[in-house]
Amino acid sequence: MVPGDNYRAKALELFARADAEIEPSLRAELENLAAAFLRLAEQAVRNRQFNLANEPLPKFDDPKLGP
Repeated sequence: MVPGDNYRAKALELFARADAEIEPSLRAELENLAAAFLRLAEQAVRNRQFNLANEPLPKFDDPKLGP
């Protein structure tokens, strides 16, 4: 499965609900929530590019980290 697919599916569902909503304030909230799910989908794709699980953790006495 492509990262973010679940978020995109939820966003589409929320956009569909917003289109069917007659109350303007609720429609706006549903659209905002759908947009947030699209941002989560984009972040999931970006997160997938970085695999930090195999990166060594910095040592506390590392001089590059400061005093």
